[in-house]
This record gives sequence, structure tokens and C-alpha cells, in this order.
Amino acid sequence: MLTVLLSFLLASVPLSVVDDGETVDKFVKEDFELTLVDQLLIDHTKLDIQMEVLNEKIYQEPVDAKLADDGDIIQEKPGVALDRVQFRKQFYDYFYNGQPTELSPPERVVYPRVDSELLSEIRTKTIGSYQTSFRPNNKERTRNIELAAEAIDSHVVFPGESFSFNGVVGKRTKEKGYKRAPVIVRGELTEGIGGGICQVSSTLYNAVDINGIEIVERYSHSRSVPYVPPGRDATVSWHGPDFVFKNKHNRPVLIRASAKNGNMTIQILSSKS
Repeated sequence: MLTVLLSFLLASVPLSVVDDGETVDKFVKEDFELTLVDQLLIDHTKLDIQMEVLNEKIYQEPVDAKLADDGDIIQEKPGVALDRVQFRKQFYDYFYNGQPTELSPPERVVYPRVDSELLSEIRTKTIGSYQTSFRPNNKERTRNIELAAEAIDSHVVFPGESFSFNGVVGKRTKEKGYKRAPVIVRGELTEGIGGGICQVSSTLYNAVDINGIEIVERYSHSRSVPYVPPGRDATVSWHGPDFVFKNKHNRPVLIRASAKNGNMTIQILSSKS
């Protein structure tokens, strides 16, 4: 637990942020003063910056509920963030009244987007699906497909919300485990980090090409690919094409994706109602 220590031993009135007994941040009251005629005011721009620094120290990202391989629901985990409203009130007391002399940053719960109750409701009906095949003996390409499938698995797209493949999967890097594998660039076959993930985006495109889903952005490769029929692919790259679709249903939809034993499978699920 981070502790904010307010010390009044010096005229400058230092404020220190201490984590496990070690000071990780320090500033003084005068840093936030604004004088207007004879009235002492707080520089709220600086206070907002300081609260952002404190929030970075205590923030814990919430974790959405998701489905395990066997279909069991893995429970969500709420996160933690700085309660800026309460901290601002306490800072006012410190700034104007010199009290309290010690406080802990007030926290608020950050709830995940998807909880277990929602997940159990929207996994009951299959509204779209598609499967493609790949060669599992190509270990580098297979690993890339597995990582991209894991990234989109259990992702929920709410009504009116758009899904961006690049936004959800993120940048494909060595640090994330992506390997060099064949990719198509300007009609030529070459190698690049993350080669093979276009099979995931193409399988997803065919799974969501259904009533109630609007394809917002899709591009085909500059040459045909073997895993889908001509014109049914969706190429993606981090600094280039993206695959984007929008949920036009009045209920959330759930993406289930798996890459096992040479099969890339995607199901689109929702509630029965």
C-alpha cells in the first residue's frame, strides 16, 4: 500500500510518496500555489498532473471474465485506481488547513468490461462460425496463429461497438512471442514478424460476415491465399491494413477462437433472446 506522508517540519511543507518504506515521489506545497491579488489558490493543472503520477503507482488493471478451453468461466478480477474526488478533498485540507499529517491515497474499484454473469448469458447461441486449416509442422507460423487466436478469444463486442483486429491483438513483436514466418508483401512472398496471423483475421471475417454485423474495414491480399476462397480473406498489418467490424445487434456478441491440431476455428456467440 502506498502511503502519502505530509510533513510540516519545514516551511516548504514537503509531501512524499512512500512505497515499502522507500520514497518514490516528492513535491512541495509551493509547487501548487497560485496567488491572485491577496488570495492563495491551488494550481489545478499541477494537481491533476500529480494525481496522474499517484494513479500510475497504485493502478491495477481489471481482468475480464473469459472462457477456458473446456468452456468453464474464469472469474473476472476488479482493478484499483486512485479516487481522484476523495484525494482532491483531502489535498484541499492539507493545502489550506495543514491537516491531515498522514494519509493513504483513497482508492476506487475499477470494474471489468465483462463479468461472469454477462459471459454466461451471451455464450448460449451460435450466430456465426468458420474454420480454416493450417500446417502445424510449420512451428513459427503456427505459433503466430495461436497467439493471435488467444488475443481475440473471449473478446466481447457490445452493441454499437466496433472491433479492430489491430487494436485488440496489438503490435506483433518478438517480446510477445511472435516469430518470423512467410507474409505477402506487394504480391511477393517474404518473411516478417507475425507471419500467418492473416489466417486468423480472414477466419474471423468469414465468421462475422452475417446479418447484424457491419464490415467497416477489410482489405484483400495482393495475391490469393490457400486457406479461404478467393476474395474471402482479410489482410492485416500493424502499420497498414486493419480488419474492423461493427456490432449492429442490440445485444453483445462473443468471439471464441482456437488454433489446435491444424484447425483455426472461430465461433460468434450471443444470447438466445
